[in-house]
Amino acid sequence: MPSSHQLKHVVVVGGGVAGAMAAQTLRVEGYDGELTMVGAEWHAPYHRPALSKKLLTGEVHRAGIDMAPQNELDVRTLRSARAVGLDMTSHTVEVRDGNQHRSLKFDGLVIASGAHAREWPGGPVPFGVMSLRTVDDCLAIRSQLRKHTRVVVIGGGFIGTEVAASLCSLGHKVTLLSRAGALLQTALGQEMGNCWTDLHRDHGVDVRIGVKVDGFAGSRQVKAVRLSDGSKVKADLVLIGLGVEPATDWLQGAGITVDNGVVCDATGAAEGAIGVVAAGDVARWWHPLYQQHLRIEHWDQASRQGVTAARNLLVGPGEAEEYDAVPYFWSDQYDVKLQLVGVPTGYDRVEVIEGDVRDRQFVAAYGKGGSTIAVLSTIPGRVADYRSAIAERTTFPPSLQAQPV
Repeated sequence: MPSSHQLKHVVVVGGGVAGAMAAQTLRVEGYDGELTMVGAEWHAPYHRPALSKKLLTGEVHRAGIDMAPQNELDVRTLRSARAVGLDMTSHTVEVRDGNQHRSLKFDGLVIASGAHAREWPGGPVPFGVMSLRTVDDCLAIRSQLRKHTRVVVIGGGFIGTEVAASLCSLGHKVTLLSRAGALLQTALGQEMGNCWTDLHRDHGVDVRIGVKVDGFAGSRQVKAVRLSDGSKVKADLVLIGLGVEPATDWLQGAGITVDNGVVCDATGAAEGAIGVVAAGDVARWWHPLYQQHLRIEHWDQASRQGVTAARNLLVGPGEAEEYDAVPYFWSDQYDVKLQLVGVPTGYDRVEVIEGDVRDRQFVAAYGKGGSTIAVLSTIPGRVADYRSAIAERTTFPPSLQAQPV
């Protein structure tokens, strides 16, 4: 493979925020060679967080979620095209573009192929059972909504809870089903997850936790959701939010290490290949702060990783910089804005350090081994005050007064 300063043909696989930011960064940083972006969707890159919120409710129009036009960057864009294979010997990405098959030569590759929504594991489902991952999914869901639509949402993660909040705000009768003991339990733990369980119930959502879905009633159109206890929940529309799987099937046999995503070092370099970086939902980067590989499915992470991966691809491994920023995430549900810095996975203590959970104006900190590893807040902007406490592994619980001005 040529050294980074000799790159002439760069391919970016993925048309989401990670791929778009990588392409933009390549041009901004002075790369003037051939640049091709392969996007599985017909649409130009757009802001995915709006799908479960303002686009779903109609607060913004379709064009309002588009990112900056890519044609200004001199990028050859293949839309509705899918990468189906990678050959590191010939340095080619195999692409299915409609009825055509293309082989794209590269000397630099950015893997940003994202993730797919998990399908219902029980096989075919009746009409009206849907998932939300793309803008087309969102518009299809909107087309099914009527004045008195009875909606059942399966899954108590961020997608499920955001969709439930959005549809409830439109006046629909919503039932939210979760196998866990609290909403958002996987992301926030049960202690904080209980806050969002109560929040949804206070807004009229029929929240049922600790339940298992067996299947659906209805031969053509869904009529109800069947639970494992034999009961049924009537439904005109069912939305499945069971998480996502990284889009790595096309990498089979390429020699790149894949384990719950493309395994990368802290610079974004893919393990098992030279001249290949990965970013976004498909990538599992080593994080120096947490001393483990993390695959984080958040917009902010995907954007920052896209920038970092592109820069490091250009300068090469000798000058590549590690990405060690504290992860950040937000979620708007009703009138509450959840903001989280850090990764609370594996915490052994959680404590409210500001405000009161009952007022839904509070800050909570997560600790592990006596150090602060994450901070959650519903007070707008407050998490920024604790970012350094996490980066510096401040003794738990952190003190706001100890933060630098």
